[in-house]
Amino acid sequence: MEFQLAQHGRSAMDFAADLGGVLGKLRPRILEDMAARGLNEQTLASDLDARLRQVDQAMSDSYAFAAMGPVSEWLSTHHGMIAHAAFEAQRAELEPRIRALQSGTTTLEVIAGDKVPDYFRAGPWIHRTTGGWDGHEFQGFVHGELVHREYVAKNYPGNIFAQRREVLTTLPRSDYQDIMEFGSSSGHYTLQIAHEFPQARITGCDLSLRMLQQAQRVGNENRLHWRLLQVAGENCGLPAASFDLVTSYIVLHEIPADITRAQMREAFRLLRPGGDMLFTDVTRYAALDKLGVFWAEYTAVNGGEPWWREAASLDLAAAAREAGFVDVRSEGLGGKPYPWMIYGHKPGKSA
Repeated sequence: MEFQLAQHGRSAMDFAADLGGVLGKLRPRILEDMAARGLNEQTLASDLDARLRQVDQAMSDSYAFAAMGPVSEWLSTHHGMIAHAAFEAQRAELEPRIRALQSGTTTLEVIAGDKVPDYFRAGPWIHRTTGGWDGHEFQGFVHGELVHREYVAKNYPGNIFAQRREVLTTLPRSDYQDIMEFGSSSGHYTLQIAHEFPQARITGCDLSLRMLQQAQRVGNENRLHWRLLQVAGENCGLPAASFDLVTSYIVLHEIPADITRAQMREAFRLLRPGGDMLFTDVTRYAALDKLGVFWAEYTAVNGGEPWWREAASLDLAAAAREAGFVDVRSEGLGGKPYPWMIYGHKPGKSA
């Protein structure tokens, strides 16, 4: 939906994005300070918890490192609040337009609350989003259109929306007819799937009603016939062998590792013989050196990512093979460490 933030809201979002950029400028100075204190691949502790303590102690007199902590903490807890405030300042203008998009060609099926798994219902607020993904009536719009576009996109390397489209080009087929997406969220990846495979029937699922409502608006705005379900990807209840492709984008670090394994098993069940699975996630710790793992862990701890470590430590290739997939590939997109892709093929011939 095209809209223009009011000056105060736009300025506040720009401030948050610019402050995020400051963190990137602090990193080279921090690396210099770490080198000066003898912290390198040879001296950093092998155990990750010991490594975190080691860096904290050695860098206690680094002004750059000392500044990074409170800035990271403030941004983690305030970027969502700033986005909410920017929305509320224009709610009277935006709400009628948002509600109008809730009707259209994309359907949304809501489940009973008692079927929501404990890790979603009782877990911590992911990304420190106040109230969680469903904590605000229009949280899907705020997250998808303000946080993602006005904050995240300005501080992540590369084009986060183009990356969603690019990972799909690595698939071996262009003729998928039925596609299932786990973790549709506010519909950014769903839209790229629709662009890349315009002939396909797309079903998406997520546990957050508010995020799905925003995905529904995106589908309606683009006159797309998506079917959206408020169900868990690992237990979606749909018929076996009913899809040609099961996919997700940067979802696995938001769920416990055993749920990732369960989602792979469910993907295998849902696929027809000859179908494909393509999941993406954050960089594997096994693909990083000690310093790279430290930075990833530091960012996760300060960014409200409770399952990042176990997700990034999971051997996705082994999990895919255990689920029954063959021709498994676990690698970064285009030889880069991010986003990380896990591909698997279900044996048999496609119809």
